[in-house]
Amino acid sequence: MHPESAHGEVSPETRRRLTALALGAIGVVFGDIGTSPLYTMKETLGTHGMTPTPAAVLGVLSLVFWSLIIVVSLKYVTFVMRADNKGEGGIMALMALAQRSMSGSARARWTLAAFGIFGASLFYGDGVITPAISVLGAVEGLQVAAPGLDKYVVWIALVILLGMFAVQRHGTHKVGKAFAPVMTLWFLVLALLGVRQILANPEVLYALNPWHAVRFFIRHGDTSFIALGGVVLALTGAEALYADMGHFGKKPIRVAWFGFVLPALVLNYFGQGALLLNDPLAIESPFYRMVPEALLYPMIVLATAAAVIASQAVISGAFSMTREAMSLGYSPRMAVVHTSRELSGQIFVPWVNRMLMVLVILAVLFFQSSDNLGAAYGIAVTGTMTMTTLLALVVARKRWHWNWPTLVLVGVLFLIIDLSFFGANLLKVAHGGWFPLVLGVGIFTMMTTWRRGRELVVREIKQSGLALAPFIENIAEHPPLRVPGTAVFLTANQNAVPHALLHNLKHNKVLHERNVLLTVEILETPVAEVSERVQITAMGSDFHGLELRFGFAEDPNVPLALSQCGREGLSFDMMDTTFFLSRENVVADVRRPGMALWRDKLFVILSRNALPATAFFQIPGNRLIELGAQVEI
Repeated sequence: MHPESAHGEVSPETRRRLTALALGAIGVVFGDIGTSPLYTMKETLGTHGMTPTPAAVLGVLSLVFWSLIIVVSLKYVTFVMRADNKGEGGIMALMALAQRSMSGSARARWTLAAFGIFGASLFYGDGVITPAISVLGAVEGLQVAAPGLDKYVVWIALVILLGMFAVQRHGTHKVGKAFAPVMTLWFLVLALLGVRQILANPEVLYALNPWHAVRFFIRHGDTSFIALGGVVLALTGAEALYADMGHFGKKPIRVAWFGFVLPALVLNYFGQGALLLNDPLAIESPFYRMVPEALLYPMIVLATAAAVIASQAVISGAFSMTREAMSLGYSPRMAVVHTSRELSGQIFVPWVNRMLMVLVILAVLFFQSSDNLGAAYGIAVTGTMTMTTLLALVVARKRWHWNWPTLVLVGVLFLIIDLSFFGANLLKVAHGGWFPLVLGVGIFTMMTTWRRGRELVVREIKQSGLALAPFIENIAEHPPLRVPGTAVFLTANQNAVPHALLHNLKHNKVLHERNVLLTVEILETPVAEVSERVQITAMGSDFHGLELRFGFAEDPNVPLALSQCGREGLSFDMMDTTFFLSRENVVADVRRPGMALWRDKLFVILSRNALPATAFFQIPGNRLIELGAQVEI
């Protein structure tokens, strides 16, 4: 049924579905940006020796408001969300889309890959700091409600965070049903608290005039640039709007943002500003100073719940990004656990969960407060924002065919803002900003090393392999003993004899009646089309080439795909099929031109700890024979 009637009216069913998706988006997508009022004004006006004078308050409020309008509303919600990779969003999906636009230029594709990988690496830094700063910022309300509990804030936050990571393995599909009501209540409370203060001091609305932001820079000089590093905290979570587009769609996210979330955030920020105009000393905790004393404890509980939901969304995003990175060949294979039978996006990556938990705990113990974490926050966010802008501009030029004047105008506007925020946050490096940078550089090194190492391994296998066509001709002329059944040999090169096949023939002196050379390819699209899923090539003498293709957002289930090959003329009986795999033992060889020796050794460590390809492709162990092969890089 068409979603609109002949008169252009939206049907009730479509309206209900849009409302449900918008509510779901409020619960999942906006948690991170929704908890920013807990610490943004405090960090921006309460640090670096800045005094919350009326001019400074109006200037910072104007910066926050116009940043939300330009960066979140115009850039992400309006511009970047147009760049969907068959419905999927996020920087890895955007990178794959941009790379497809640059077909034929290897150097350009690698440059785009570097942008995407670096942005993704910084996203993991965001995944560490967001849970720490959000939960600490919420629990610090105890310092206002009961100052005597000040010394317990860190330990209470740690208990909450440990509990949050402990339940990840059970999935969020059950608890997730409570996310939307909690976050809806949270945004309503944000708005009401703000309106209460604005009514008491309506002159705060002058901050809607961007001239106050300009005057803030003129009056405060270098200090205003430092304060810009605090303003960016109001934008944390903007990347989630794009990353979660595949779960909810563009329209529900846009409806939720413009119709509910943005007004609530603006009202709360302006409410904090109105409070500071009347009482500059409230800068010690402007968010909780807005709350009536009788409601402080319920507000702390609600804020903590919102912080946990925000953290949950970022952690789930890290799981999804890791799966995409594995599929696209930028990360070692890891175990992926599906926590829901209904929703494919509900996954749990144990290794990533453990690493994030350790790093979050270290961050809380080291930085001790949301103020200190605010100094570390921002670099990861602004770095990812800049990479997203660059990749989106490539898509705008190559896929949407924007003319140069429009592209330059939009690009200059967004990049000036992104780079200004990034530059302001670079000033925080000595005060904690090094933490996400070191983490991002480490992950970037690992991802690029893995990608390059796999390319070297595949190149070595292809160079050392025997040509397949003469081998099959020789088999036809001098047939060995053939045993019943089907042998499937996993290989990266359809034109060479797999090592496992040679070893099987050499040591066992037999071949199966039917031999299939299987290559699994991961596409740069989220989901493979039905027409491109399977490609079968008859090679003679009962040899067949089989290529299976999966999207980067899919789970490559090889047995399931083989069961569907019957319609293409190549049926499989899994009880009569044996899988053969050459398990590469990678050795770093200083005499071979490849990577630097330390990167070769890093790749060897990563490859030895990676999940076997057979497990990643969900091949049953009782149908598998692995034969070793040494590969020098």
